[in-house]
Amino acid sequence: MRQTLIAGNWKMNMTTAEAENFADELLKLNPKKNGEVLICPPFTDLYALGKKLAGSGIKLGAQNVFAEDSGAYTGEISPAMLLDLGVEYVIIGHSERRQIFNESNELINKKLLKLQEKNLKPILCIGETLEEREAGREYDLVKSQLSACLKDVNANKLKDLVIAYEPIWAIGTGRSASANDAEAICKFIRQELEKNFGDLAKEIRILYGGSVKPATINDIIAKENIDGALVGGASLKAADFAKLVAYEV
Repeated sequence: MRQTLIAGNWKMNMTTAEAENFADELLKLNPKKNGEVLICPPFTDLYALGKKLAGSGIKLGAQNVFAEDSGAYTGEISPAMLLDLGVEYVIIGHSERRQIFNESNELINKKLLKLQEKNLKPILCIGETLEEREAGREYDLVKSQLSACLKDVNANKLKDLVIAYEPIWAIGTGRSASANDAEAICKFIRQELEKNFGDLAKEIRILYGGSVKPATINDIIAKENIDGALVGGASLKAADFAKLVAYEV
């Protein structure tokens, strides 16, 4: 049985003081956690948030990483730096990284392999644009991203891999794929994983990300092939995030 995961991606939001206030409010609410809970704040908030959340059972994630151990890479963050801050998960391949910063599948693959090497858990984001969906190319696009990003992956560490399906047209737009639409793609993802990794695919969690809200989380999480959610805007308010992690089973 795969454990569910609710992961909050704060993106470029929250100063350190705001992050600390969020943590205080969330801990005061003390929501029931029906699965694993993760917050991925900006790099600048990791240290302070980690201290606030210590012992709470809420885990710490990063929004990105560089694919080298150290060196002349101005502005980048290494896996060792994240480990030193208590980070357990790292988001890679988010659509905003792909679209705004032109990150390729090849670079994302390098990041994934480096995370596996350093025993950090990758959250690999994949998904299609509105134009690709309207052209009927969503399945081909998702398949090609999976194939390229998982090249030479360490099968012995697949249980630590998380896939996040995020239809780009539903991110930050208020639009959301229906639970049935999300399940169809997530089922396809699992089938593709089974083709490549056999029964190991059953251990890989698949999340849905795309304008997830407290009002929609129950329908999404009820689907057979959806093991949680990667949440953007609704993870920025402690009260909303508390409702998300306490979804009804």
